[in-house]
Amino acid sequence: MAKFAIIGVGGYVAPKHLKAIYETENSLEAAFDVNDSVGVLDSYFPNVNFFIEFERFDRHIDKLKRRNGMSIDYVSICSPNYLHDAHIRFSLRSGAHAICEKPLVLSPWNLDALAEFETEYERKINTILQLRLHPAIIELKKSLDEGRMYDIDLTYITPRGPWYLMSWKGNQEKSGGVVTNIGIHFFDVLICLFGDVVNSQVHLHEATKASGVMQLKNAVVRWYLSVDANDLPPSTKPYMKPFRSMTVDGQEVEFSSGFTDLHTQSYRDILSGSGFGIEDARRAIEAVYNIRSNKPVNPTNEYHPYLKK
Repeated sequence: MAKFAIIGVGGYVAPKHLKAIYETENSLEAAFDVNDSVGVLDSYFPNVNFFIEFERFDRHIDKLKRRNGMSIDYVSICSPNYLHDAHIRFSLRSGAHAICEKPLVLSPWNLDALAEFETEYERKINTILQLRLHPAIIELKKSLDEGRMYDIDLTYITPRGPWYLMSWKGNQEKSGGVVTNIGIHFFDVLICLFGDVVNSQVHLHEATKASGVMQLKNAVVRWYLSVDANDLPPSTKPYMKPFRSMTVDGQEVEFSSGFTDLHTQSYRDILSGSGFGIEDARRAIEAVYNIRSNKPVNPTNEYHPYLKK
């Protein structure tokens, strides 16, 4: 049984990590969040020590190691994107491996510094790239012919209310913007399937939506990402449910379902020593950083169908 701590336990994605720790039959020894709306803990680890001040959380982790000889094995990081780098460093300095939600970092050059931390502290930095584990994606990968080019339309619309822009997620310096928040795992899996980025154009980049064309080694990808409910198809809009669509040469890849247990599977892989690390995450982090850095241009021949609206 591995001993875990979690940072950002009050966040949106934290319940998936709590469920994964629980279902892999490990223990949670400490939890931290600046907010105290963390009743979700009672469903998984009702007796865990919880802290709202990072200094006291830090002291508790240190005391476990020094006084009780009970070092934390893994720290799960579910904090805002811009804090991932610092919290990964804290984890390794505390003698624990890190399991960090995507993106590991916002700026690609920070990955090299984290690699040095891995060497110095002899601990592993893991990241969650759960879409690579989706059965539909695995089947698609098996069917691909590396010798040809594919034509892809990616559309992901996940509606968010006014709170989104008021939170850290609406601040591009803290979150990386909508492309990073909701898009990085899609770019990761596309690069994994179809090869490195050859060229990238941005056609639209706003606080709530973005679109462009990315040429990969073996594919041209027209992508559209949005948190604006007005972009939902009519059949989906009344229910305010996310809309995911990826077509490869005009054929829909069905992956709307099957997300339920992917974090648990990710944890099983990490605990067995085969999880995704720094180099696995690098290409997608570079891709979204370049999208954020590129000035939008008017589309010419290739653009996502939604831009016609």
